[in-house]
Amino acid sequence: MTLGSDVSRLTTTAASAAAKGLSIVVPVYNEAAGLAMLHERLTGLADTLMTRYGLATEVVYIDDGSADNTLAIARTLKADGLDVQVVSLSRNFGKEAALMAGLDHARRGAVLFMDGDGQHPPDMIEKLVSHWIDDGYDVVYTAKAHRDNESATRRFAVRSFYALINWGARQKIPEDAGDFRLLSPRAATALRQLPERNRFFKGLSNWIGFRQIRVDYEPAPRAHGVTTFSPGRLIGLSIEGLTSFSVAPLRFASLLGILLALSAFIFGLTILWEVWTTGKQVPGYPSLMIGLMTIGGVQLIMIGIVGEYIGKILSELKARPIYFVAEHTEKRADGEAAASERTAAE
Repeated sequence: MTLGSDVSRLTTTAASAAAKGLSIVVPVYNEAAGLAMLHERLTGLADTLMTRYGLATEVVYIDDGSADNTLAIARTLKADGLDVQVVSLSRNFGKEAALMAGLDHARRGAVLFMDGDGQHPPDMIEKLVSHWIDDGYDVVYTAKAHRDNESATRRFAVRSFYALINWGARQKIPEDAGDFRLLSPRAATALRQLPERNRFFKGLSNWIGFRQIRVDYEPAPRAHGVTTFSPGRLIGLSIEGLTSFSVAPLRFASLLGILLALSAFIFGLTILWEVWTTGKQVPGYPSLMIGLMTIGGVQLIMIGIVGEYIGKILSELKARPIYFVAEHTEKRADGEAAASERTAAE
């Protein structure tokens, strides 16, 4: 039985890249105000990539259960110089599921992921493609050049998150790396073969290995609307990423238990020493209550951490699909009839 996967046949030469093309996956959620403008910019980019590299391009819009008319606008987008797929999920499954839906539906060789809010500049795509085709990198990921415009609390939280998730990890996740990245055909194929349902895209795309390069950029201001990632949701996503990709919280809980046990042992020795040297009894109630509250609090923390991992195990054992497709339409730039299908699941 083979426990690995051989993707060496999928080369990254310029000739094979031009033959297979590029799929641009764009998850969208309530992005009706700026979707048409984004598509116009991607259409111009497709012309540039065809002229420079002979690279055929498609864009795959994943509507993640939008509550506005995002889907209606997506249906009207023209396949002018690039193929257009519109995949509408049956409800809001979250960004990680939307990214996986895009990866599943991408029909070209390489896959590029970007957000639909305009903060990932389409002008940078040509640079990412250049690192793939000209320089032979399999994973080209972007990262924020700086966080000077963010609060000190947020910067500290981000650093703490990456320090914790990389603690003891053999494959480190680059700090500030985002979902705006390009995967070569063999990197995309490798990512498709990872079976877990609780996915952390940043970690998995780094875990597969291959030649990777970082490209720093400054996110563009949002052209419309406000971010849907509230502080509470960001904390939830951080917990999801930690428990889906790292065992660092379990190690932290173990070390905290060891530290508490050691502290209790030392405290017990001091009590015995004081009784033996002075003959005075230590008042029992305050020390007893502090000890019980400390032990109880630590135990609840550990139970919560273990519970998160048990929840992940339960989710994997249920083996539910991570998304359902309610509608799938496709328009081809070559003028062929658009294929359309409506299914309960895909």
